[in-house]
Amino acid sequence: MNQSGKQTELDLRLLRVLMNSSKSLFELIKSDVNNYGLDLDTFQILEFLYNKGPHPIQKIGEKFAIPSGSVTYVVDKLEKKGLIRREPSPCDRRVIIAKLTDAGQSLFDDIFPRHTDSIANVFSVLTDEEKHQLTELLKKMGLNAADKLSG
Repeated sequence: MNQSGKQTELDLRLLRVLMNSSKSLFELIKSDVNNYGLDLDTFQILEFLYNKGPHPIQKIGEKFAIPSGSVTYVVDKLEKKGLIRREPSPCDRRVIIAKLTDAGQSLFDDIFPRHTDSIANVFSVLTDEEKHQLTELLKKMGLNAADKLSG
């Protein structure tokens, strides 16, 4: 096999390993989130508000690439459960801000440390140096892919 064939084989193997690892990790995270009685979209929105504070609903949809109608549906569900509330923006009446309620804050005060422990457990097979290396390598690959998409 020539050098080009070996490179192609290595690239394909890397892609398969990356995709299989991502799938397994995604399924594990999804299972962890489901254990709290939440789906992934709901969890992402609550986690975002928990860590970043109140945000415009439109910006939340953009952040997670959730269509406007879908983010409204998820926000409606969370509001009915008493976990978030909508407030008009003090700067622009057309903008609606999503904010955790005390119940939403309390829920995440309880489940977020357990969730981060689950994540830490998955990555515990890596040293801190390996985590830094993997982060930089994945970032490099992702930026290269994004450049190829836009160029």
